Amino acid sequence: MATKQISVERFSITSAKPFGDVVKALEASVGHPNMNAFMNDVASAKSFKNLEKVVNAVTGATGLMQFVKFDLGEIVRKERGDSAPRSLRYLIGNPLIMKQMLERCSDAGSYAPVTVLIDERPDGVRLSYDRMASFLAPYGNDEALKVALDLDAKIETLLTKAAA
Repeated sequence: MATKQISVERFSITSAKPFGDVVKALEASVGHPNMNAFMNDVASAKSFKNLEKVVNAVTGATGLMQFVKFDLGEIVRKERGDSAPRSLRYLIGNPLIMKQMLERCSDAGSYAPVTVLIDERPDGVRLSYDRMASFLAPYGNDEALKVALDLDAKIETLLTKAAA
């Protein structure tokens, strides 16, 4: 049995825009595949080239796609009503980027796709993301870390644009 200490870096940016506008901007920048159809298409791909076509067809302009969205605030609103702050958790990524990390560090599968949190706070709408590079750094694979840093840049650009 082994354990590994992971120190996580969190990127956060606060927006003065309304919650709905921030959500709309983020969602407009990523693909939204029908996940059942997508998984069937992935399973049916006969080659890596075919798989690339499947993935590239469903990613947004950012090269990223939404795997799932959880409305965390809905749970809180059941008790506190509509005045409770809204909070959404997204799993976002790109299977081809995930593949690059997994080939170099199998533990990357624990962290991909990544979580993006958008929530209302007293000072505005907060967009947060735990950097992939901070998750992978303790594993000591420079090639995986380079892929993670590129992914971090994509996600941070996405969040910065959604907040602007």
